[in-house]
Amino acid sequence: MTCYELVKKWKKKYPGTIAWRLFQNSKIIDMHVNPDEEVTFAFAGQKGEGLFDIFQTAVVAVTNKRLLIGQKRVLIGYALNSVTPDLYNDMQVFESLFWGKVVIDTAREKVVLSHLSKESLQELETVISSFMMEEKKKYYYEESQN
Repeated sequence: MTCYELVKKWKKKYPGTIAWRLFQNSKIIDMHVNPDEEVTFAFAGQKGEGLFDIFQTAVVAVTNKRLLIGQKRVLIGYALNSVTPDLYNDMQVFESLFWGKVVIDTAREKVVLSHLSKESLQELETVISSFMMEEKKKYYYEESQN
């Protein structure tokens, strides 16, 4: 499945999430997936934590090697964040009255994804945490072998 198909499936499962321009944002991810990578999970949310930040949609993709966060700018350009297992610190999940948010803490920054359906939070935490913990084990095993 392509990144867009995965995001569309996720959005259909959790329609309470505020997300726009899924196809354009998914194309950014597809441009940066390496030949030896495969997108295994994808979702969308607003990148930022402001209550009125509803026009900052980003697509987040979990590949078999890293986490990619792609955001197509409205006029010109795009932004891409890549979180590799060695840079991942931890994750926080917050639920409020209407939506939820996920904060991914890395060695360099905190990535905030907000306006997520409250029902999606448990799945997001499970998928991202499980992936990162497994990949961290592999990464540290490879490091110790060198």
